[in-house]
Amino acid sequence: MSSAEPGKPRKAGMRMVRSSVTSTEAQNNFGQVLSRARQEGGVFITRYDRPEAVVLSIEEYEALTREEAPDLAALEREFDELLEQMQRPEHRRAVERFFSLTGPELGEAAVRGIAGEE
Repeated sequence: MSSAEPGKPRKAGMRMVRSSVTSTEAQNNFGQVLSRARQEGGVFITRYDRPEAVVLSIEEYEALTREEAPDLAALEREFDELLEQMQRPEHRRAVERFFSLTGPELGEAAVRGIAGEE
């Protein structure tokens, strides 16, 4: 089995995937490919000297697909802070002003906003 490096190695979990085998070698020696993937984290499968697929160890796959749970308490705090800001009288007046603008006035306000004017 060959070990040519197709292109730049790519990070997979904590290890770098560098080994490669041709698709024919992978087909004829799949058990060895699995062993190498377990040892090294992953193996590129090449066709015509170009990477076509990667066989990953289960640990590398799980590291790549692990979904971190969102910090609900932090999201709730952020939401509450934004809601509190939106309830201030000056923000209420700004929203009322915004909704009372005509089309041309809204366009002018947008242009002033882009230009950095108030």
